[in-house]
Amino acid sequence: MKHIVKYFVAWRGESNLQFIAKVEVTLKKAVLDPQGVAVENSLKALGYNNTSGVRVGKYIELTLEAGNSKDAALQVEEMSRRLLSNPVIEDFSYTIQEAGR
Repeated sequence: MKHIVKYFVAWRGESNLQFIAKVEVTLKKAVLDPQGVAVENSLKALGYNNTSGVRVGKYIELTLEAGNSKDAALQVEEMSRRLLSNPVIEDFSYTIQEAGR
């Protein structure tokens, strides 16, 4: 019902703001990162012996409309939990800013 109310308010003519969300998804510290190990080994093979602890993740940027930054944050939090990350093995963090700023 919460989403219906939001869309109804927007339909009545109230304008939504655009926000840009930047989401970073990384494996939890306890989860082995074979891709990170491969990158670390490749860096060492290229002579970068001062590297260690390489972890590989995902970066997702999206634009969304919401009435305010709190609503935008709630939507990004839900998207990240439900689709953008696997909560069993991944953590996520995000930043939100109003588009055009």
